[in-house]
This record gives sequence, structure tokens and C-alpha cells, in this order.
Amino acid sequence: MCQLLGLNANTPIDVMFSFTGFATRAEEHKDGFGIAFFEGAGARVFVDAQSARTSPVAEMVRRYPVRSENIVAHIRKATQGRVALENTHPFVRELWGRYWVFAHNGDLKGFHPRLHGAFRPVGGTDSELAFCWLMQELAKAHASVPPIGELTATLRELVPVVAKHGTFNVMLSNGQALWAHCSTKLHHIVRQAPFSVAHLQDEDISVDFAQATTPDDRVALVVTEPLTRNETWTAFAPGELRVFVAGAPIASA
Repeated sequence: MCQLLGLNANTPIDVMFSFTGFATRAEEHKDGFGIAFFEGAGARVFVDAQSARTSPVAEMVRRYPVRSENIVAHIRKATQGRVALENTHPFVRELWGRYWVFAHNGDLKGFHPRLHGAFRPVGGTDSELAFCWLMQELAKAHASVPPIGELTATLRELVPVVAKHGTFNVMLSNGQALWAHCSTKLHHIVRQAPFSVAHLQDEDISVDFAQATTPDDRVALVVTEPLTRNETWTAFAPGELRVFVAGAPIASA
């Protein structure tokens, strides 16, 4: 299956250490990669149908000074939809004057919702179809952007409707928060003072976060598989939905 990475922080954070470890996993997940990160109300999205190991776009991202409070990244192992740019996550839509980005790990069977209005898939994946349906139903439930607690309550009702059709490990962000839902496998960690040295699981690379942060910084990372070998990652329970704001989990269900 695909691999997911989500970041939520209380200040713009450099994601390159985590992205380096994440991209290493493209050896087995070589059907495309993408990363989206918010800058104010804007969102930069880089996607390529090539592997993150060999993609010149991935190399550009590694050299780009990515700093953001909310980031969603994905490396793809195709199950539905051909290997093509339009089928590469994260997907982006606008709702209530905000960008929303979405990435999915899993496989949905028999999910054929009725779509109308502004939200329709461009590609042929079950993932983009599910994203369009979620955006459509959120738009029907709220006339304008609601508080995060209300959004979370609505997502708690909507996500199980999709998840009953198969594996639905998901990252979703609108630049204010990061929502993560687990069907089978997700892990998270919150890094805050006192910071320590972290060692990547898949590369011989370490970083001393005490040298790269301030005592007030806080960042939450959500991934399919733990990225580091010397930190304690917390596994999600199957069916669990968590929302992260300012680098900390604020609700779960």
C-alpha cells in the first residue's frame, strides 16, 4: 500500500529531515509521489508520477526551503487508477475560500457515490472519488467554514461511510488543522521541549532538534510507519480519527 506523512505544528517547521526518511520508502512505492504545504492562505503542491527516489521534482523539493505549519505528503503504490499525474496524491480542492489537501492509503471496493456540483474527480482513483464526496458532504453540512470542533464532528459521521468499503487511512488538511483517520495502520509523535537527537529508520541520518528549534516549538507528525528508530511513536487504533492543531492532538474518536 501507499505511504502517508502529515505534519502539523505551532510554527513553520522544516520538514526535510522527515521527508528524506519518507522518500526512502519509494523503493517499494514507486508509482508517484506528492507533497503539499500551506503558506498562509496559499498551498504549494508538488506531484510527479515518478518515484520519489528518481523524480527531478522530488530532488527540487529536497532543495526547496520547505517550512510550513501543515504538510501532507504521499508516496504511491497504485491499486486503482493508472500511473499518471492526475492520479497522484495529494489532491487539492477549494471549499469556503480555503484550499483542502487530501491523501489516502488503501483500497475501496463498491464505493460509487452520487456526485453533483463542484466536486468531481479528474483521475480514476478511488481516493480522489472519496475526497470529492467528502468535500461535497461537508459543503452540504455547513454554509461556511465552521469551527474545527464542528468540522471534526461532521467528519466523524462521514468518514465511516467511506471506510466501510475498505481500507481508508487518510490525511486531510485545510491549513488550520490536520485530520488523520486510521483503518489499519497509522502512527504519530509529538515533538516538543526538551528536544533530542532523532535517527532515521531507513537512512543513516540524524538531527539534533535542540539545535534546530526553540523551546516553544511543537510539532506533530503522522505517518504510516515510524520514521525514526529511537523515538516513541503512538499507534492509532483502527477506526480512530484524530485532529491536530498547533502541533498537538485535540480530539479523537
